[in-house]
Amino acid sequence: MRVLLTNDDGIHARGLWALYNRLAGSHHVEVIAPDRERSAIGHAITLHQPLRANRISLNGGYAGYAVSGTPADCIKLGLTEILSEKPDVVIAGANAGANVGANLNYSGTVAAAKEAALGGTIGIAVSIEGPEVDDYDDAAAFIAELSETVYARGLPFGTFLNVNIPNRPLKDIAGVRISRQAVEILSEYVEKREDPRHRTYFWQGRDMQSFESDLQLDGAVLRDNYISITPVKCDMTDYRLLEDMKGWNLGEIVRSKR
Repeated sequence: MRVLLTNDDGIHARGLWALYNRLAGSHHVEVIAPDRERSAIGHAITLHQPLRANRISLNGGYAGYAVSGTPADCIKLGLTEILSEKPDVVIAGANAGANVGANLNYSGTVAAAKEAALGGTIGIAVSIEGPEVDDYDDAAAFIAELSETVYARGLPFGTFLNVNIPNRPLKDIAGVRISRQAVEILSEYVEKREDPRHRTYFWQGRDMQSFESDLQLDGAVLRDNYISITPVKCDMTDYRLLEDMKGWNLGEIVRSKR
């Protein structure tokens, strides 16, 4: 199996190399990751400045391409320019901090897996609960086996997996649940402040996401100590509303203006 690894925490992140250590013994693994942290950058791509991809060596004998752009840029470059053969699986992570609920819209980790799916490649986004991850090794072991299973079974074009893992050893995790993305209104705020030169600036923030006690929801699954796996589609069309809107007679607006 040919595996491409990336992340949004940057090429030096521990979670990235934990996955590499687990996979490289049995598979051909390449690393193409941002040259610095790119968390919460979403599916941004670089259009108005050049991208640079430098082959670098890290302590411990690791090597990979450090890219000056975003996680999505890394996948685009990997699939179109850097790699001599298309990977079978793209794995983004392992990210420090869960990506559940509304966070899927902002996560660079999730965006990398989505970009892989848009390119016709299996994509898996991997995140571990909490900002400080104790040990990536057990999560990497789970993802190694999951990726082999997904590769054997395949995914529909334009669909990728979003995986969230509790921050504890596998032996202490309750199990695995296939879940759906929770969608809720976020409690957000912006603090208006003034710097020493009396210039106004703003600091964005929000409260922690809360989830219903529904073990079909990704955040609730993770909160209850299960690994959450959510299949996510790149097609964002609301098909139910699409059919309903066909009866809105919106063409009358155009005809009335003639």
